[in-house]
Order: sequence, then structure tokens, then C-alpha cells
Amino acid sequence: MWIKAARAIVIAVAGLSAPAVLAEDNGGGDWHYATALTGSPQYAQDFAHFDYANPDAPKGGELKLSATGTFDSLNPVPYGGNKAIGLGLVFETLMTSSEDEINAMYGLLAEGFRYPEDLSSVTYRLNPEAKFSDGEPVTPEDVVFSFDSFKALNAQYANYYRHVTSAEATGEREVTFHFDETGNRELPQIVGQLLVLPKHWFEDEDGTVVHDISASTLEKIVGSGPYVVDTVNPGSSITYRLNDDYWGRDLNVNVGRNNFGTVKYLYFADLDVAFEAFRAGTFDFWVETRAKRWATGYNFPAVKDGDVTREAVPNPLRTAGIMQALVPNNRRAPFDDKRVREALIYAFDFETINKNQLSDAYARDNSFWFGTDLASSGLPKGEELQILDSVRDLVPPDVFNKANKLPVGGTQEEARANLQKAFELLREAGFERQGGKLVNSETGEPFAFEILLDNPTLQVVVLPYVENLRKLGIDATVRVVDTSQYQNRVNDFDYDMIWELWAQSLSPGNEQFNYWGSQSADQPGSENYAGISDPGVDALIQKIVFADDRDTLVAATKALDRVLLANDYIIPLYYSRDYRIAYWNRITHGEFPEYGLDFPAGWWSTEAE
Repeated sequence: MWIKAARAIVIAVAGLSAPAVLAEDNGGGDWHYATALTGSPQYAQDFAHFDYANPDAPKGGELKLSATGTFDSLNPVPYGGNKAIGLGLVFETLMTSSEDEINAMYGLLAEGFRYPEDLSSVTYRLNPEAKFSDGEPVTPEDVVFSFDSFKALNAQYANYYRHVTSAEATGEREVTFHFDETGNRELPQIVGQLLVLPKHWFEDEDGTVVHDISASTLEKIVGSGPYVVDTVNPGSSITYRLNDDYWGRDLNVNVGRNNFGTVKYLYFADLDVAFEAFRAGTFDFWVETRAKRWATGYNFPAVKDGDVTREAVPNPLRTAGIMQALVPNNRRAPFDDKRVREALIYAFDFETINKNQLSDAYARDNSFWFGTDLASSGLPKGEELQILDSVRDLVPPDVFNKANKLPVGGTQEEARANLQKAFELLREAGFERQGGKLVNSETGEPFAFEILLDNPTLQVVVLPYVENLRKLGIDATVRVVDTSQYQNRVNDFDYDMIWELWAQSLSPGNEQFNYWGSQSADQPGSENYAGISDPGVDALIQKIVFADDRDTLVAATKALDRVLLANDYIIPLYYSRDYRIAYWNRITHGEFPEYGLDFPAGWWSTEAE
């Protein structure tokens, strides 16, 4: 399952088990209205609404939100450019997820789907009522056009859908996706999360291009979703307006949701400026990512008077394994040397930084599935050991006899010992001290690199790390750039080291190729930030994708986690299992679903009539 793309949560549902039968058709399998990762879908076909949705929620009012950086496009297809936040309000997918189940899917643009026994394809049947905001019906041709465009023009989608060879209209309301392999249990579902765009907006009936699908644009693209683009102030703000004629307003997956009359995003230069605007009431909702501010920065009058509510909830993180890390670019020397990468890990004193800079509020990330039952620990055993044995010649020998353990700092003695270990590793890698500088013993070239950031607040953690690196003779510098420049450089792998985050689902699958697979290592726009190209990693990803049952999936994921950690590809940072939010009393919510906040869809305005 693809749960996150770096800076924007992208939900895609994986796993294929216990589909709910809609109707039978022996020509290509049963039609299903829903499916769940494990067991059966919680909701019957005729359910009225999600349990966590409030069918009596009033419609209207305004929701004001924040974003950082800027935007220059309303086109979600090309991976380049800065897309406006909130486009998911305008464009819909074939299926949608329930937030009180683990990876359950229900019909949205599609009313059902079916697949043959060998999983060589999947066919979706569109809802006959589905239409775009200009009144045109959503057709199989729109789905095919959207798939072809995303795969051709967006590196992340191209990698994610690389085993989906084609899409074709196979009926008046049916579209079939064909796969180049059989037995891949995830493929029938990941295409269900394809955003569908209107072909007629981009091309005339004769195929003449009206709007270039490959280009950035600030024109208001027609969508089928509950909102339409209302006003655009380029780079500054964008407002979405609830479509009174939205075709899916009364669908059970939408009842009690999509309540705000308008949703407006205001763009700010950085998070500190944005927070001050939140304090002043400029916008309504805030996700707090800084522990120190959460502990000491909410003593302003609106909090004391009850106008701003604070909540720390685990719900959105219950299905996510978080790895936040500093990521060296393994495509570049000397980061391509494992000894160097290990030395960089020893130089990061998490315990001291956590105490001095982070109010002791975090736990160290020790797994790519941190906080879940998919995280590796101890020595491998059982099926995990069997899987590792099957690729023994492709993975580090240490994975069989040495548990992954991050160095511990926090005291002067521990810090000194860790730096000594780091220096020994660097010396083994061919570096030596000359005049206080660490240089390559053969070339005399200094060990110097740049840490690229797009958020100045991260410097509170990075600068103490830089000081430790200087004690080793490494000349590390920090550069903070705007979001646009940062994303462009990341897309092109133009960096020495960056700060990134992966949010892994409890159902890992094909997206792992995009994160760590050899094919994505040099594919611009992929999320293989570290530049990992390793046959052992590739083999373990295959075992995840083709796992026959949950136990095998868990074992294969632990094996992959163990090997990624053993190769020291990244410098693990930290994370919290609480999701910290604050909001003004102009908005409110019902009971949260088990695995999310259903924000903003399930919230509503207290000022709506």
C-alpha cells in the first residue's frame, strides 16, 4: 500500500482478501462492491453512512487552512512543478477508503469491480450517475486517459503502476486494467485509487489538444469531486467551493461528509510565520510538529479562553510505521561506502538532542515500520529467518547474528566513544586527519557535504549534528531553500543529504519498489531518496509483493526492514506516536474513526446554519 509520498499523504489501498460480492458474472469473476485487507468489509452493501460520519452535520461555513511555500499548478498529473494543495477535493478515485478499518475500499466513481482467478487483470464498472462538475458523464475513456497520462508523465505513478501494462474501455461503463504478471494480490486494488480527470477538458472529440495534460496550469480543471476551484491567487491562496450539484452527495461513503461551504488554503513562507497566523485566528486548524512548542507555546489567550482546543490523538498513526531520517545520497561518494554511512550514524547523538532541543518528547526511530508489528527486532527467527536464508548470498551476513541497534549517546563518555567509533570507521574507509580536516588519504580531498532543508525549524536538530561532524573534521553545511527549489532538487537527486520521512502502511506492497528498488534509484521523481540499488533488497520486496498470507507478509517485511537497517542507508531520527492538533472553535468534529481524523471531510463549521 502506498500511504505517503514525502510531503503529501497519498492513500492507496492494498491487499486482496475477502471481497464483498455485488453480483455474479461467470465471464470474468464475481462483481464486488468492497474489499478488506483481512476478514470481511465492515459495512454491508446497503450501509447508510460510515459510522464516524454525522449525517446531521450542517452544510456551509468556511474552513481556512495553511500551507507553506507556494504553488504554480492545478494540474495533478506531471510530477514537476508545485501543485496546489487540496486538489483531492476536486478529483475523485474509482474507490475510496474507510478510516475505521485497516485498508478497506468501497465504491466511489466505480460501483463495483471484478478480477479473474489468476489476478491478471481487474475490471471496474463505473457508477452510472458519476459526472464531472460541467455535467459531462465520467466514462471509461476518462479513466484510460487518466491512467495513460499519469503513467507517462509522473515518475512516482510510473513506478507504482509499472506492472499495469494498459487500460482499455471494455464496456459502456467498464474499464479493464491489464497486468504483466499474475498472482500480484495488490495490483487489482492499487488502480482503484487512480485519480480520474476529464479527457474532454484536455482534448476535443477529434483528439485535438485543448489543454496540455503535461503542462502546469492555473486554469480551473473540471473534476468530479465534491468541490470546484473557486478563486486562485497564484502562490498565495486557493479557495474551493462546495458544488451544490455534486453527483455523489448522497452516496453512502459521502453522507455526513464534505460539509464546509468553502475550503481556503493560505500559503505562508515558513512554519513559524504560519503558527503566528494561527494564533491570531487567520486560519482554523494546525498540526503541531514541534514538541517544545506543544509544551510551551500554547499559553496565548485563545487557548486559555477555550476558543482554541488542543488534542493529542493516536488515531492517524495507528496504521502507519514512521521512519524520519537524514538521508545521504548513496549515488555520490563517499556515501556509497557503508563504513562512511555507519560513521555518520555514530556521529548523531539523539539522546542529547532529544533532551536539549526536543523537550525529551520523542522516541528514536529504530525501524522503517516504527511502532508497528512489522518492525524487526532481536535476531531473525521462524519464517523471517527462512526468508533471509533464501537470499543469504545477497544480504549482509550480520543480519543473521547481530540485532540492529543504534548507538546510544546522552553523556560525555558515550558521545566520546561514539565519535571515536565513527573516526575508526572513516579511517577504514580511507580518510585521515590533516590540520583538523578530514581528507581522503589518496586524493587529499576534504570530506565536505551539504545538508539540504526546506524548513528552517529543522536546523534546531541539524546544527548540533553539524557540530559533532566538525569534531571529526567533516565540513558539513546547512542550506535552507524554498519548497519549490527543494522539491525540484529532490526530484533530480541533486543533493548530498536531505531530511525526509516515509509513512509505511500495515500492508506494504508495490510501493516498496518506489522507495528502495533498484529500478527507482535513478528514476527522477521517485522516493528512493537514498539511491538504493541492491539485489538483496529487490528480492525481499518481491517476497512482500507476492506474499500469500498475512504471516508471510509480516515475515518478509521484517526481513526487508532488517536488511535496510543493516546497510545503514539512512541516519534514523525520531517520531511521536501522538498526532498533535489544535483548532479554533469555528470548526468541530464528531467521534474520530479508529484510524484517522476524517479531516476535513467529516468536520463541519459551527457557524453554518
